[in-house]
Amino acid sequence: MNLSPDQIIFWQMSFVKLNATIVFTWIVMMLLVIGSILITRKLSKDMQRSRWQNLLEVVVITISKQIEEVGLSNPHKYLGFLGSLFLFIATSAICTVIPGFEPPTGSLSSTVALALCVFVAVPMFGIEKQGLRGYLASYTKPTVIMLPFNLISEVSRTLALAVRLFGNMMSGVMILGILLSITPFLFPIVMTLLGLLTGMVQAYIFFILATVYIAAATRIQQPERELAQDGSASTEKQDTKTGSQQ
Repeated sequence: MNLSPDQIIFWQMSFVKLNATIVFTWIVMMLLVIGSILITRKLSKDMQRSRWQNLLEVVVITISKQIEEVGLSNPHKYLGFLGSLFLFIATSAICTVIPGFEPPTGSLSSTVALALCVFVAVPMFGIEKQGLRGYLASYTKPTVIMLPFNLISEVSRTLALAVRLFGNMMSGVMILGILLSITPFLFPIVMTLLGLLTGMVQAYIFFILATVYIAAATRIQQPERELAQDGSASTEKQDTKTGSQQ
């Protein structure tokens, strides 16, 4: 049993290797691209819609609601990036039911690449929302002393994303392989379904964590002066309302 799809080499020339991680990553991407083309080629605005379009709308609405519930006010702006992350990880998990398929998320190189995507996207969305100066100022809050700690947290949470997804996916595949080797005729279907469930849960967790990081980066803090003015204005309104009632 291979611990990682990186160990499965399909073709090699000198130091250039074509391993299972690369092959199955491109297979998953091709499935997503072809599937999206087939589903979106005949979209309809009428009441009569195809089952594939209904499925697509359910997926898009569900992901958009999850993004909005986390704290992003404009979910459609982040739907393309976050939805792609979720669908890639989820599709990789679903394809494990195919004999011989090795999920690319079982490789540390793939999970690091996904985490780096989040690492780059967070400051991009943050700078777009707050501006370069406002985003960089968030690293010095509440005091300048927090600057190195905030920088370390950026790197550490990226590593945590990569290692968490890799560890959970690899452990599920290892447990499934061990149990199937011990009892090959008793638990194959049950354990395959368990692995599928684990993969979907990990896709959801990765998606939610990425959304939380982007929401934290795009949150604009009101200046204390504006907060004080808002508080005094609300107090004056309340006093006026009380005086009119009296």
